[in-house]
Amino acid sequence: MSSTSVGVEITEESVRAVEVSTGRSPRVLAYGEVALPPDAAKDSEIVDEGAVAVALRQLWTGARIKSRSVTLGIASRRVLVREYSTAVMPPDVLRRALPFQVQDLLPVPVNQAVLDYYPTTQQGDQLHGLLVAAVAETVEQLIAAFTRTKIRVQSVDLTAFGLARAARVTAPEGTVAVVHVGDHTTQVVIMRDGIPEFVRILPADLETAAVRRRSALLSITDDGRPLSTVTDIANTVDPARLHNPEDAVGAAGIVPRGALRADVGGRPVADLIARLRSTLSFYLNRPGATAIQQVLLTGGGAAVEGIHTGLAERADAPVRVISLTDVAAVKDAAPVGDLAMNLVGTAGLAFGKDS
Repeated sequence: MSSTSVGVEITEESVRAVEVSTGRSPRVLAYGEVALPPDAAKDSEIVDEGAVAVALRQLWTGARIKSRSVTLGIASRRVLVREYSTAVMPPDVLRRALPFQVQDLLPVPVNQAVLDYYPTTQQGDQLHGLLVAAVAETVEQLIAAFTRTKIRVQSVDLTAFGLARAARVTAPEGTVAVVHVGDHTTQVVIMRDGIPEFVRILPADLETAAVRRRSALLSITDDGRPLSTVTDIANTVDPARLHNPEDAVGAAGIVPRGALRADVGGRPVADLIARLRSTLSFYLNRPGATAIQQVLLTGGGAAVEGIHTGLAERADAPVRVISLTDVAAVKDAAPVGDLAMNLVGTAGLAFGKDS
């Protein structure tokens, strides 16, 4: 019997998941996205545990996801990701030593943090890699929402690493920047020959398709009632948009209560392009950095007017948009639009750390 794995992300707008077959050439068997009500979550942080649990149940039912064990991605702007070097030592010894080594680098006490270390290169007796630190309480709240639905979180991973795993399917060699532009958070991961060696998480509020949909859905229902719950939102969306592998599917997304920010428009796009340019320049000025050969652009924000063209003008490298079908074959109907781009990193989470 073939086994499967599932990657899951929780954003301010929605919960989304991808189930893939395991093996050398993963195949997407199921995928889906369900809208969250206002104030239920921020990027990778849960505010209303019950509302998120309801959305997860709807997602598993609507997308017909079979596995009850998942890899959960986190991409909160409160997650610390920085380069870190340490002496070479066995992995189990490093896990025990790491809290003592990095406690002065953390924004919270080490006993309140969840740590991970992604080794990238070794030079002599020194190991170089990326240190990842998340607030333990945040991770525990995420896991608690899954526990309510009897879904087991078997591992928690940085979504940027999922992006890198997915992107190296289409760009396994050279120095490549992967940029996932979300509704409120943009992730940048730069990898060399498929290995991530630089990560940045940038806050950036954009008027994406998901934001516009949520704003419209929150306005008013057909019978004049305001939309206020995840059930209201889900029932208002065309059922074909609550997708599964046997249906043509789409996405439903949402915006914080209070509708769109007053300054959403051209300025946030220009600001984000400038920050992305600055981020790429910062990487290139590091010792030993090599020229970026291409930029892979994904995420629902990639479709926002000015993002693709602005990045192409400022990146000093070819920019190519990628979607789910660029990184994995999809059983039955493939997703389209912003959903197809949002699921790239989610699929990479499902690919697993050893893919």
